[in-house]
Amino acid sequence: MSSLRQIRCDVLVIGAGPAGIAAAVRAAEAGANVLLVDDNAQPGGQIWRASLQGLVYPGGSDAEAVGWLRRLSACGATRLLATRIVACLAHDVVLAETLSDAVSITFTSVILATGARELLLPFPGWTLPNVMAAGGLQALVKSGLPVCGKRIVVLGTGPLLLAVAAFLQANAAEVVGVFEQSPWTRILRFTASLFARPAVLASAAAYAFALGGPRYHCGWWPVGAQGTEQLESITVTNGKRTRNIPCDFVAAGFHLVPNTELASSFKCRIESGHAVVDEEQRTSIANVFSVGESTGIGGLDLALIEGQIAGIASVGRPKEPSLSSRKRSLSITADAMNEAFALRPELKHLAAPDTIICRCEDVPWSALETQASLRSAKLYTRCGMGPCQGRVCGPILTFLLGWTAEPSRPPIYPVRLATLIAEPQAQYKENS
Repeated sequence: MSSLRQIRCDVLVIGAGPAGIAAAVRAAEAGANVLLVDDNAQPGGQIWRASLQGLVYPGGSDAEAVGWLRRLSACGATRLLATRIVACLAHDVVLAETLSDAVSITFTSVILATGARELLLPFPGWTLPNVMAAGGLQALVKSGLPVCGKRIVVLGTGPLLLAVAAFLQANAAEVVGVFEQSPWTRILRFTASLFARPAVLASAAAYAFALGGPRYHCGWWPVGAQGTEQLESITVTNGKRTRNIPCDFVAAGFHLVPNTELASSFKCRIESGHAVVDEEQRTSIANVFSVGESTGIGGLDLALIEGQIAGIASVGRPKEPSLSSRKRSLSITADAMNEAFALRPELKHLAAPDTIICRCEDVPWSALETQASLRSAKLYTRCGMGPCQGRVCGPILTFLLGWTAEPSRPPIYPVRLATLIAEPQAQYKENS
């Protein structure tokens, strides 16, 4: 049987994006033995990715990222990178898998900074090569994908669209247009609310100026992508007229979905798709905290504040009123953002009968619209049974049909057999 490495710490932070970094720094600076775990090879998450080059998110900056990463290096927190948490074994023990072995981590408190993933909505042709998630295309470009001279259409909803478009253009792509599904009236109301946050407003304005105002279109959404072997054009509509736009890439993103699999494994209360927390970021389980997008989509600034609050609370330090006040202010802005970019009902009717919904198992819309739940869809169509385990098609069907996601079961991610046989079998069965 494979050996199981044992690690103990005071505070375990899962996720090394901005929220997780802030949590780890504040807990370690307070004197706690902190372990920061992330499945990427470097800290920073998707927002502060890799070399931190390029535009990242309205309200953020490279200088801010570098500052937090320097604090992380200096605070004494231990990092365990390229490591994935695959199961919750008890209220204070998790099983992790590294590139080479299995690890059992015992902790006093745990902070979940698991972030979010992009919501993709199906329309005819959305599975064509070069139709990508907006943040996914941005990450590929940061990793070296050349887009010089490529015609790119950015569409969907949310502040991320402008940031992605400006980033792509800064990397010599030809951004043909940005098509935001929300109407101008809602966007203007949200913009007006940002006057209370001049730094964010200035950042958003800089993105818009870099992109060029005439290429930002509100109240437009996709109805189909065309191409033989790969994407050749995209058709968009505003409900009154349509436009067919030749392009090489489509970057599509319809907001974000909180990653709550670990919170669910700890049996934390989940409502409206996110972990429920109190003023100290504590979940319904006393020693489990949740921060950042896993508690609801709120953006970079709010994630950093929540991470700090949880880091302080996890080691029993008293609340800092300035952080609490800042959180309340940023939460108001987050609520305004989510209202401004709420998905329009027309997006529920884009899929044709033969449009693939579950890409892992090639399940079309016609096989799913007659099912009663995600469970029956799994039983009769294998929807959600592929490698992504419903992480893509599950939120799609929640939006299209109102289905409730099922609680995750261990292992949370596909794992090596050696990892499973390395941990005590009886303990694993107890929570399976």
